[in-house]
Amino acid sequence: MNNLHSRTVKIGQLDIHYLTGGAGEPLIIIHGGGVGANAWLENAIELSKRHRVYVPDLPGFGRSQSMGDNFSVPEFSEFVEQFSLAMGLERFHLLGHSIGGCIALDYAFKYSHRVKKLVLISSFCLGKELALWVRFLCSKAIRKSVGELVLTVLRLVRWLARSVFTPSEQAGFISRFKMNIGKSFTTLKGQAIVLQSRLSELVVPTLVVWGAKDNIVPVRQAYAALQAIPDGHLHVFEGLGHSPFRQNVVEFSEIMSRFLS
Repeated sequence: MNNLHSRTVKIGQLDIHYLTGGAGEPLIIIHGGGVGANAWLENAIELSKRHRVYVPDLPGFGRSQSMGDNFSVPEFSEFVEQFSLAMGLERFHLLGHSIGGCIALDYAFKYSHRVKKLVLISSFCLGKELALWVRFLCSKAIRKSVGELVLTVLRLVRWLARSVFTPSEQAGFISRFKMNIGKSFTTLKGQAIVLQSRLSELVVPTLVVWGAKDNIVPVRQAYAALQAIPDGHLHVFEGLGHSPFRQNVVEFSEIMSRFLS
């Protein structure tokens, strides 16, 4: 049964949409750079059987208002803090995927007393290496020189796709907003923010989850992170890619339940 509900809350001047439901210890999920909270819908339903789940649309994603044109990891981690306070949470589990993993990691460094356990899934900021196509698409030079042409083509593709895809799937198409946020995390040389050297500072139990076939962030960054995190745990899904939580919902939920219990 679907225990989730769609809600809206005011965070500062922004109207923020989020999904919530279930009972038990609170768990905040920070999505990656795709469709927003809806990417976690099926997983959140499963996880809500054992936890009180909160999945906000980050500002500018899904149905949440945007902060503007400039983005930074500190801004987003501060958003997590304000969101958790608005939900009335004192301590909670925190999970982040992809760029959401970087945000969750930054939050755990700053607010370790608020985080019970941390889960990083295919996380950015654990190493420099990143898929070439991501670096290319988000680079400043590319956005300036061919950005408008690329966006025009993508708008045409999205228009054609409306007769095929659902609204939530359409939201995954690249937009100028997503290209702008990408510049905060990437350069042509690789990831712009690397927190690997600080992993030894983590004081909360941390689970690193990866897909062995991740073609965006290489799985070797997960193994390197495991060696650096004091209370670190690792699960690698063989044969899966950058979003293993969506590719194997049942096993992922079982792994989360064991770690978070």
